Amino acid sequence: MDVIFDPNRPPAPGGASPGADAIKEGDQRTFMQDVIQASRQVPVLVDFWATWCGPCKQLTPVLEKVVRSAGGRVRLVKIDIDKNRQLVAQLAQLGLPLQSVPTVAAFWQGQIADLFQGALPESEVRRFVEGLLKLAGGQMPGADLLAEAKAAAERGDYRTALELFAALAQQEPENAEALAGLARVLMHLGEEDRARQVLEGVPAKLRDHAEIVGARSALELAAEGRKARAKLAELEQRLAADPNDHAARIELAVALNAMGERARAAEALLESIRRDRSWNEEAARKQLLKFFEAWGFDDPATVAARRKLSSLLFR
Repeated sequence: MDVIFDPNRPPAPGGASPGADAIKEGDQRTFMQDVIQASRQVPVLVDFWATWCGPCKQLTPVLEKVVRSAGGRVRLVKIDIDKNRQLVAQLAQLGLPLQSVPTVAAFWQGQIADLFQGALPESEVRRFVEGLLKLAGGQMPGADLLAEAKAAAERGDYRTALELFAALAQQEPENAEALAGLARVLMHLGEEDRARQVLEGVPAKLRDHAEIVGARSALELAAEGRKARAKLAELEQRLAADPNDHAARIELAVALNAMGERARAAEALLESIRRDRSWNEEAARKQLLKFFEAWGFDDPATVAARRKLSSLLFR
């Protein structure tokens, strides 16, 4: 049998370039150039399929969609195993059995880096590609877009952040960080109804994702805070008359949070816990945890309050 490719052979002059098509049909004649040589520049996925394979028909469009969204950072070569039996036989000798299709092999630097078999859902295919790009020292364009959106939100440029989060959510409808970011930015822009619509439209499997839960908590707290803020003076008077009015103290914390005074909001709840941790089934502690979800677990106010809460609970 002729050797179709040698993984250790250096790229030939004029081989695949970064500008080559991201998706193409391959065969045993072009495998060396399309896969081995090309993978020395950019990761390459090889979709081994067959015309009689039902799952192949499900997987291939998903692979194409994810590869296109990678913006040229990864390529896809599709190979019909029935038309390329010599290649299949040689790959089997190299430890890549192809008795079952679809099989997707990831090549990087001329070697097989990873593989999977069967028709995976888009989210898992995307994670597979993200892992391959990470191995190659890169990432999906969506990760760049997400970082840019977060930076815009952090500097208060909510309109720009809105455009970026919306674009990413359009590209990746199952990106929890994009959806949560979009909802939070809409809240900052005073469009809570639209934020609520975004969160209500989140796919069921993402409903319990930490980012989605946090955005939902933030939305709930904003509504509760407006109500509490309207009677701020009354709450302060109630506490002055009775420092153990825990209901008033918790409402005050919600109002302070709505006003952006996170440290004071946390301290109000911590004071309630100090006075009577078990009041109303630990309502103050539960409210504080809800704050943590809404603020984000890396937020300075969360970190400081969590440290104080730990000292109270484990002293």
